[in-house]
This record gives sequence, C-alpha cells and structure tokens, in this order.
Amino acid sequence: MSQPLIAVTSGEPAGIGPELCLKLADWSGAGHPVVLGDRDLLAARAAALGWSITLRDYRPGQSAAAGHLDVLHLPLPKPAQAGLLDPANGPYVLSLLDRALLGCQRGEFAAIATAPVHKGVINQAGMAFTGHTEYLAEQTGTPLVVMMLAGDTPRGPLRVALATTHLPLKDVPAAITADLLERILRILDHDLRRKYGIAAPRILVTGLNPHAGEGGYLGREEIDIIEPLLEKLRHEGMQLSGPHPADTLFTPPVLAGGDAVLAMYHDQGLTALKYATFGNGINVTLGLPIIRTSVDHGTALTLAGTGQANPGSLFAAVAEAARMAARNTA
Repeated sequence: MSQPLIAVTSGEPAGIGPELCLKLADWSGAGHPVVLGDRDLLAARAAALGWSITLRDYRPGQSAAAGHLDVLHLPLPKPAQAGLLDPANGPYVLSLLDRALLGCQRGEFAAIATAPVHKGVINQAGMAFTGHTEYLAEQTGTPLVVMMLAGDTPRGPLRVALATTHLPLKDVPAAITADLLERILRILDHDLRRKYGIAAPRILVTGLNPHAGEGGYLGREEIDIIEPLLEKLRHEGMQLSGPHPADTLFTPPVLAGGDAVLAMYHDQGLTALKYATFGNGINVTLGLPIIRTSVDHGTALTLAGTGQANPGSLFAAVAEAARMAARNTA
C-alpha cells in the first residue's frame, strides 16, 4: 500500500531546517516525506557535516526508497551560509510554501510539514509576513484558523489549542469574545473528529483570570463570556468542561478527562505543553482545507551547520501529518 506523500518545506536556508530535513533520509515511519528545497544547498550542507546521504530528484508517483531522500528542487536566489541570514532569500522561503500548498490543493501531496522560518528576514525582504499559520490562511481564503500544539507524554497525548496567539498580554481580555470562542471551539471540535478520528471530543477550557475569576472577584470574563458560551454549546451536544483555573487544569487528574485543551492565551497554554513535550512537540494548524503540521521551535541560527539540532520535532510533525492524512474525512 502506498504511503501518503508529505511535503516537507525546508524553511530558512541559513537555519537548522535543511539539516533537519537531511535526517529524513533515515525515515522509517508512516508517510513518504518529500523535501522541498534547493538540492545544492542540501548537498553542500550534508557534505560540510560529513553525512553520506543520497539525494534523489522527486518524481510524482515514485515510491520511497530506503536510504534516499526525495527532493523537489527549488533554487535559491543566492547561496546560503549556515547561521547568516540574507533577505535576498526571503522570496525563496515563501516559494517553498506556495509549491507545497499547490501540491496539496491538486492532490499531489496529502499534507504539509514545515521546518522553521525566520519572520524578520522575510519582512526585511519587503514581504509582510507574520507566520506560516497566517500565510496559509490567507493563501487558502480561510477566515479563521486555530493554532494547536501537541505532543506525546508518558500519560498520553497532550493537545493545547489557543484562543489568542501572538498578542500582547494587555490586549488579550478585549480579544476574548463569545463570537471568537464559539468559532474556535467549533473548528477544534470539527478537526478533532475529522482529522484525529475522535468520535466525541472532550474539550477542557481554561478561564482567563487567576482561579477562573474566583466568582467574579478576580475578573468577570468567566461569568459574562466564557461560561454562557460553553453552556450554549453543551446544549448542542459538544462535550465541554470549564472554565477551569489554568494552574490546576494542567494536572494529570484533570487532563485525563479531556482530549484537548483550549487555553485563552499563548503562555497560559504553551508553558505547560512545552515543559511536557519540548523537543518532540509539534504545531498543528486547524481549520485549513489542508493538513499542516510544523516543528515547535525556531531556526536556531547558532546551531545551524553543526549537525547538533534535534530532529525529534520534525520527525513528529511528519508522522502526525501522515496519521492525519490517513484518517482525514474533512
């Protein structure tokens, strides 16, 4: 049985993405990764590290071959040096995403897994870019996407979705509206069913304030916004619990009662998630018409070219993309 093709974008050429992708030559998990990037860059990075890796030009329909890394060649405008950013290569980074997305839209690829990019250098190249998530949402005409990070722990998978993402903390309360939470919870519930195969997802929802507002003494968002919205959706059949105090939600007895967590803001949810899964955690974009997973770390310019970067997160992203592709019914 053929494996689903996973388009793996190699990300910022000066970062650790290319060498992480090279390690996929040893891939033996689910899915057939195809690395999108400059073939010469990958060959040069492998040679500099002393790695003997066979690069094979990607051809649609070809089967995976042990010990070979399939590469869909997209040329760099300028040669890249490990650890040294160059705005001239900003358009190249986006071209990787564009080609991967096109492949998914026309059925060539089953999913995308992304190595890290450097937002700053893309913007220095004159292209407004806030991240993979926002870019893919714009390119697919998706009005709202949900960032969810996930990883395996000794007690099972931990999945944490975010109501707000990269907002200053002072702006979070105003962003937490009943409309936003309803839309996010519907996306989360839908994709847990369709892409994760969970028939009746149980979602744990945090409060915004310490102690979930403590009856209104520490804030009223739980009373005025979160609880009424959760009650409305419960009447529709969604399995929602909360709002929970965030400091006690991320404990084994509470987490055992849910399939995913919805946190109100970035650090509220991701501090616990990354403590439990860092190095093997992944980022999943929910709500898109395609499957997209990603590493949960950055370009690590100081590690680039050393061969010391841990490929665990990229391997986990490829594996999860393949699993999601196999069970996706969206």
